[in-house]
Amino acid sequence: MRGRVQSVALGVSAVIVIAAIASDPATAQRRGQNDFTAVTGVKGGQEMFGPYDVDADWPRDISTLPGHQDWTWGAGQSVFAESPDKIFVLFRGELPNVPRPQAFVKYDGDGPGISFPTAQVPWRNASVGMRSSLPGALDGDDNDRGVHGLDHRWEHCLVVVNGEGEIIEEWTQWDSLFRRPHFVAIDPWDPEKHVWVVDDYRHAIFKFTNDGSELVQTIGIPNERGNDESHFYRPTFLAFTEEFMFVADGYANTRVVKFDKDGNFLLTWGQPGERGGQETRPGYMNNVHGVAVNIDDELVYVNDRANNRVQVFDYDGNYQDEWSFGPEPTDIHLLYMGEDNVLWAADRATSKILGYNQNGELIYSWGIFGDFPGAFFGVHAMSVDQDGNFYVAEVGGGRVQKFTPRAGARPETMLGKPHYAAWQ
Repeated sequence: MRGRVQSVALGVSAVIVIAAIASDPATAQRRGQNDFTAVTGVKGGQEMFGPYDVDADWPRDISTLPGHQDWTWGAGQSVFAESPDKIFVLFRGELPNVPRPQAFVKYDGDGPGISFPTAQVPWRNASVGMRSSLPGALDGDDNDRGVHGLDHRWEHCLVVVNGEGEIIEEWTQWDSLFRRPHFVAIDPWDPEKHVWVVDDYRHAIFKFTNDGSELVQTIGIPNERGNDESHFYRPTFLAFTEEFMFVADGYANTRVVKFDKDGNFLLTWGQPGERGGQETRPGYMNNVHGVAVNIDDELVYVNDRANNRVQVFDYDGNYQDEWSFGPEPTDIHLLYMGEDNVLWAADRATSKILGYNQNGELIYSWGIFGDFPGAFFGVHAMSVDQDGNFYVAEVGGGRVQKFTPRAGARPETMLGKPHYAAWQ
């Protein structure tokens, strides 16, 4: 009997040892099992685009519209996928459609050869230089530069494209309303699918009917900045729950503002952090440039951009947690959280998309800098549709891009699908 017990014990021990060896990452990699990549079992290659393939021909450029042959998109501010066949894209007007200069090499005797432009990096930044913004700068705005109609045109700030990338709606009737439209979204609990646009230069948030025919509500007083129940000072993003709306306010103010679903002010939290240093105190912020919500746990994630951290609060603004996105040159532009409650962040400095679990542990990241299809240059917005397609808008690149899920990609490496509670 003792011998049989010993045999069973030895057998169990062997199973435990084998299981431990099999679960060891180094052993798993030697056996061809790789849990650190988006798609397992792929031989060779590298994950420039993570778990996605890029749709290089999406969307059609604005130059394809009649009368716009000499123009292209301005800075890509935001993108929101209502469905795989209806995607809202937001730009800072139009810029001249100047082709990339041909690289040349100049060599004058001794000394290094000089090549311009460098082939591996973008040569054009749509977010600086000649600004594409509405004429007549207000106090506190960046000064307009260049000649309107020559250096830039304030047209086609908001358009809608379909799954093939064709422009199906042009909201040009609202171009004169916008100064610097910063973010576009639809409340997933709204059966009428109103379209919300945050304009940080007008210090206001605009709510439109889904077809763009009517402006139905304005929150904040346009062109008046402030820090009270009825004013913003350069708001940036917003996020919805079934009952509330949370606004990141913003570039100048250092707070989150909570409204009910009708746009009535409820409360606010956040205080100005120390300038010129790394603020570490809970609730103190510099450049509130992003907000996301965890519906299940009733948590609000706030991008404290200038301090390279996310701060976590409950719905009433009580501090819960935080973690850092890393040291300089980290520059997180925005946050995204889908129905799986994984927090994703876009880092303009590293050109990476970063995914974190609820404990702030890094799950996966990918991204490569450049202006070729699939690369990133200043990701300023992210969206996901019901099919799992992933969209980004780039301020530097002056474009939006569409990525489709790779065959066999592990779900935990992909951005979660959003909540679509009231409509599909």
